[in-house]
Amino acid sequence: MIADIERILRGNPAEPVKNIARLLKSHKTVVNPILYGNRHIFSVDADRLWSLVNPEKIRIHLTEEAWVDCKSFEKALATAGSPLDFECSAVEFVLPIGCKLMVDAAARVLALCNQLIFLGKSVSIDLTACSKTRTYLNRLGFFDHLNLAVRVVPRRPSRSAAEAYRGNNDGVIELAAIHHQVPDESIPKRFKKSLVTFAGERYEASFTFISELFGNVRDHAQSHIPGFAALQYYPRSKKVQTVISDSGVGIVGSLMPVLATRHPEVFQSLDLSAPDLGPQLLLQIFKQGRISRSEDDARGLGLKVSGEVAAKFDATVTIRQQNFELTLVYEKTRLIANHRLNLPSILGTHICVEFLIDS
Repeated sequence: MIADIERILRGNPAEPVKNIARLLKSHKTVVNPILYGNRHIFSVDADRLWSLVNPEKIRIHLTEEAWVDCKSFEKALATAGSPLDFECSAVEFVLPIGCKLMVDAAARVLALCNQLIFLGKSVSIDLTACSKTRTYLNRLGFFDHLNLAVRVVPRRPSRSAAEAYRGNNDGVIELAAIHHQVPDESIPKRFKKSLVTFAGERYEASFTFISELFGNVRDHAQSHIPGFAALQYYPRSKKVQTVISDSGVGIVGSLMPVLATRHPEVFQSLDLSAPDLGPQLLLQIFKQGRISRSEDDARGLGLKVSGEVAAKFDATVTIRQQNFELTLVYEKTRLIANHRLNLPSILGTHICVEFLIDS
């Protein structure tokens, strides 16, 4: 509820507790102890009107005592508001007790932190309450790719566990940078090897899929911030999450400026005033291909090929763009697509592919 109160007071400073409770659809007997118990965040004046101690700071609180995937992270971001959408100078990510980040959520936190630093904001991550998550993030290589200007509380690890144990466990592929000028072309091969090792030979085809997504980041991100990729196997739930992210203009952002001239038939088929224009276009790319900002039509087949390979494994593909998300669920080669609009801003393209591994 702290984050909800912060969001209200950011838009409505100097509010009495009864108004805050009403906006929360709660009661002042619930809200009052929170306000008085967090005087480092909330201040009250002589007229008993509440405001933020530091309105220039946004705190993003993740979920306590839970596994946090990208959906949970997006919920926390929506509650606080994206720092990219507000005039703020400082941002704090708080991981409370028992908060365990899954790799898809860790990737979005990493990308957003680096984007905020690039834009000149002060950023911190408070891991005081969850040392196990700090250990996991170190093993994943999170801190190796986190901009050095980000303050980590209580401190950054003194050594990189990702560097020390890299390649020792096929169930995790540590975060690997995708530099646009000098890309590491071994990344897709390492992903394929990992999948084949613990999931079987039929996952040989995953190389095509991962290679195409890797190539999309390498060739089209148009960002000064390196992209990255990682993989994590979760044995209890028998699933694999593969993430590939960049901080560029996004798939839709790179295509829209050239769509009318390069692909007039696609441009004319779209309703440009529709709120779901972005998901419409992205779905067409996955279904029919040959939509590319390049003059080489073959380049536009990449995401379509990726979708066809994902269908063979009944995978779930989530593509997050700046303000929307498209989810493609493949069930016995049948495609179910749904989307979410008006998401808080995160720059770039963030793709998560989730495979369910046969027992």
